[in-house]
Amino acid sequence: MGLDQFAYKVSQEGDREELAYWRKHNRLQGWMEERYTDKGGKEEFNCVDLELGEDDILDLEVAIDDKELPETGGFFFGNDSYSEYDGEYGDKGTDQKFIKDAKAALDDGWRIVYSCWW
Repeated sequence: MGLDQFAYKVSQEGDREELAYWRKHNRLQGWMEERYTDKGGKEEFNCVDLELGEDDILDLEVAIDDKELPETGGFFFGNDSYSEYDGEYGDKGTDQKFIKDAKAALDDGWRIVYSCWW
């Protein structure tokens, strides 16, 4: 059991296609939870969809490039996800690919949604 995270592109008809999957990337979770709260989310941020617009994706890109994702802990979240962020098994490549794919999907008229389960 642990933190599983997904990003999807969603068509106008509601069809979902997975863009990215992360496992125990707690810093990304912290960034997404902050964004969820900033957008007025009040529920526990678990099994809740967070829609990300163009500004959100650009802000996330800066946080990734500047290595400014917030330190985030949780019982199911694992060790600090920056401990091997840039290494062979790190999440930075997945994060960067997600940004690229999300921008392209938004340009093509898709919506972007992040969801987690822990």
